[in-house]
Amino acid sequence: MTCAGPLHGYRIVEFAGKGPGPLCGMLLGDMGAEVIRIERPVERTGGRQSDEALDIVHRNRRSVVLDLRQPQARIAALRIAAAADGLIEGFRPGVMERLGLGPEACLSANPRLVYGRVTGWGQTGPLAARAGHDINYLGLTGALHAIGPRGGAPVPPLNLIADYGGGAMYLAFGLVCGLLEAKTSGKGQVIDAAMTDAVSSLMTPIHGLHNAGLWQDKRGVNLLDGGASFYGVYETRDGGHMAVGPIEPAFFVEFIQRLGLPEDEFAERMNPANWPAHRILIQAAFRQKTRAEWEGVFEGSDACVTPVLSLSEAPQHPHNQARGTFAEVNGVVQPAIAPRFSRTPGGVRSAPPQTGVDGRAVLEEVGFAPGEIDELLESD
Repeated sequence: MTCAGPLHGYRIVEFAGKGPGPLCGMLLGDMGAEVIRIERPVERTGGRQSDEALDIVHRNRRSVVLDLRQPQARIAALRIAAAADGLIEGFRPGVMERLGLGPEACLSANPRLVYGRVTGWGQTGPLAARAGHDINYLGLTGALHAIGPRGGAPVPPLNLIADYGGGAMYLAFGLVCGLLEAKTSGKGQVIDAAMTDAVSSLMTPIHGLHNAGLWQDKRGVNLLDGGASFYGVYETRDGGHMAVGPIEPAFFVEFIQRLGLPEDEFAERMNPANWPAHRILIQAAFRQKTRAEWEGVFEGSDACVTPVLSLSEAPQHPHNQARGTFAEVNGVVQPAIAPRFSRTPGGVRSAPPQTGVDGRAVLEEVGFAPGEIDELLESD
């Protein structure tokens, strides 16, 4: 299926990196943008982390290999940027400037360019030049402190929040905003997407609750952090788990009825003082049946109870299959395009490319002669 996508006609140049940059490139590519990924020679990177055909985050790309240590390769990269609408880079502050590919050079070559930079700490500030990872950015923003069990240590939520929810999503949002503005003004600009800024932004509703006195600055004692007995995960008889979230009164009544517990035991369920005792009752009930049995009990209900599926189970769930939440591309199962557009849907137009496979074509498009291309490709 060939889908143009809402970003069809936009060209993005992505300087290969790790974490949020590649996912941002995938998101834009999924929505129809032409994404040209400039990669370093394999001997400098040790190759990609996995087989290229399975490295699904690099789908919907064109791949060019340039050794940016070489002056001619830097000129080529600048020409590619000059022909682009947007740019993605995720290096430490100053790296692109030292390569002669920083915002000043690129915007001079292409005044309409939206230059997207994603880092953990941002382009400025005392920590800007320091190394870090998702867990560090969560730690500094208060988010990590808020995640984990009561009486236990903070729990890293994979690297979903800072790297992907904060870095990739906010960079994609910033780039699209910049592209829209550039259509009106004719001018590009620099997007400074710092994961610490983005995570703090994502925490805005929690800060609001805390400011209002409705959220304790502790783990596992609040409505949405596993503290509430009716919002959490419960183990089943066979070692599986069920996700439980009937917050609203009507949903909770149905939950208790299907669980087979007396409603009068939960008369003051919103009082946090009662949550530990209520949790014991609910846990004891869930341990009476297997996960599959509980799935049958709650089938078709509004009790807000679902199984906790593994990565391999999720694509097989009937709802995910009906929605096409996962897709199979060249035999590789992977998450499908999100979100969905009624008129201009995105799509997986191409599987992850072999490294450098589009180099000659891209260099021709930006005006290099055949002999120059041969020299550039040989130097890589």
